[in-house]
Amino acid sequence: MHRDDQRQDKHELRLRARLRALYHGASPTAVRFRYAIILIDIAIIAFFIAAPLMQRHGVTFYLIDYGIATFLALDLAARAVAHGDIKAWLRKPIVWLDLLILATLLFPAWLFNFGFLRVLRLWTLIHSEFFWRTVGRRYDDTRVEDVTRAASSLVTFVFVVTGFVYTSFAGRHEGIGGYVDALYFTVTSLTTTGYGDVTLPGVWGKLLSIAVMLGGVSLFIGLIQSILRPHKVVHPCHVCGLRRHDPDAVHCKACGVLLNIPDEGL
Repeated sequence: MHRDDQRQDKHELRLRARLRALYHGASPTAVRFRYAIILIDIAIIAFFIAAPLMQRHGVTFYLIDYGIATFLALDLAARAVAHGDIKAWLRKPIVWLDLLILATLLFPAWLFNFGFLRVLRLWTLIHSEFFWRTVGRRYDDTRVEDVTRAASSLVTFVFVVTGFVYTSFAGRHEGIGGYVDALYFTVTSLTTTGYGDVTLPGVWGKLLSIAVMLGGVSLFIGLIQSILRPHKVVHPCHVCGLRRHDPDAVHCKACGVLLNIPDEGL
């Protein structure tokens, strides 16, 4: 019995080491594995965006839905094992968002009205260390990362709001007849164009419109700022901890200590 326990412990340690190497390692195999996971994630996100248009396919839709749920559950379990400290892993907000997305996949009939939250997978992917540990090896540029994060936040906002409007108002208000109408309303509100041909009824409709305008404009301005902001490099100061500096900085702007920023151009 004691030997069986030892064998099981060794097997668990080997499994954890293998998963840690794949999810956190720098070997070519690990990088290819993470790229494959990211490509599958992108395909899943595309399905989430198109899901409102595919729900009439019945059995086919649910087969894809549960297939994605299986993949996401296995991926989350593998990440938890690779992390080691499951309690610390569960304290991450991104993990809870992924668990919420998994719940909408496992119980689509009961959580149908929360299906629009699945698009948050785009936000959790782009803002994860897993993504930048992989893609950052090739595009190790602070501006690229900032612009990508800002763009993903804006796109996520658009499709989450579109899904919410479609779920809440489609078929109940003549202005919103389908998913495209909901997307049209979201984009015109976000850009404050306000053609007026599609509006939401009642007090809640007006409050939602205001929230879309304020939130969308803020995210759009954030995207523009990330594009126009002066280029910085990530080089933590060993004294004060300031992470970002000008590429040609000699001294830290916060504490004045001498820096030694590598010049990749040489």
